[in-house]
Amino acid sequence: MWKQLYQDENARVGVMSLSHGEVETPVFMPVGTQATVKGMSPDNLKQIGFQIILANTYHLNLRPGMEIIGESGGLHSFMNWDRNILTDSGGFQVFSLAALRKISEDGVSFRSHIDGSLHMLTPENVIDKQKIMGVDIAMTLDECPPYPSSKSYIQKSMDLTIRWAKKSRQYHPVGSDGPKLFGIVQGGMFHDLRQECANKMIPLDFDGYAFGGLSVGEEKNKMYDIMSAVHEVLPTNKPRYIMGIGTPEDLLEAIDCGVDMFDCVLPSRNARNGTLYTWDGKISIKNRKWQLFQDPIDTKCPCYACQNFSAAYLHHLFKAQEILSLQLNTYHNLCFFYELIQAAKKEIYAKNFKTFKSSLLKKWNK
Repeated sequence: MWKQLYQDENARVGVMSLSHGEVETPVFMPVGTQATVKGMSPDNLKQIGFQIILANTYHLNLRPGMEIIGESGGLHSFMNWDRNILTDSGGFQVFSLAALRKISEDGVSFRSHIDGSLHMLTPENVIDKQKIMGVDIAMTLDECPPYPSSKSYIQKSMDLTIRWAKKSRQYHPVGSDGPKLFGIVQGGMFHDLRQECANKMIPLDFDGYAFGGLSVGEEKNKMYDIMSAVHEVLPTNKPRYIMGIGTPEDLLEAIDCGVDMFDCVLPSRNARNGTLYTWDGKISIKNRKWQLFQDPIDTKCPCYACQNFSAAYLHHLFKAQEILSLQLNTYHNLCFFYELIQAAKKEIYAKNFKTFKSSLLKKWNK
């Protein structure tokens, strides 16, 4: 499924072979939680160059429901996206609804945040749901513990995630038809638990391994330490995926730890709030300084917004609360993230990734 093409210390370039085409890694996956990346059409995403996006089993199970998606021929057909899709099992969303859920050995029962109806996610039925959607990569069900939590709680939670992972692999064995299956490594901010979890996941021979429970409020240095700790254990011939991290700085640090896949709502969410990413750092397009600025916000950016409109126009659109503002801002931010990853791959091939990372971090943090 995944083949390494080149390596510069821990940073690496590889390629995943999936049902809807090859995906070169490192890769940032735009988040299309509700079967759409907010503000972007499928053609917009293709114009930028994305080969894979993320959707969410929890949300799509509640609305529109698996029956409608199944009757539509699967998620690709439903949303008119003929490239790859990864779906989260819903574990993180259930974690965020702590007041509405109950965790047991069998899975998680919860009340819908939409209408209060009762639902159940199990290691087996989340795979069934992802098969109905016809996705290319499916995630196992896990428990995402809150931060901070005691080590005893993290141990108990991690053990449950491992038991669920074993059930998932038994239900969807190696070589099964349908999506590739990724296991999720939990263990909180404890190195020994993270490594224990990884070591117990490896014999299950998942197609890839994800880091769960990061970017949930912990300090950056703790997150980076966990990346390094898990990197030391995971097999080198499988893709590694950090779920839910998304600042440009985080992506560079993760690539430096040998991570291959990332997703986050940050570029699209920040775009809607007027925060845009450039090679010189973040800017706020709503600031008055851009009112008369006739150049694009980033002269190095190939996106549709920068190639066709001035910063003054983007400022005007945001102030006027025009829908086009959200679309152009999102287009720009996602293009920046795509181009950042492309540049990182180029520097890995040049054996220059650490210098590239240090130079950008110094510029962005000054």
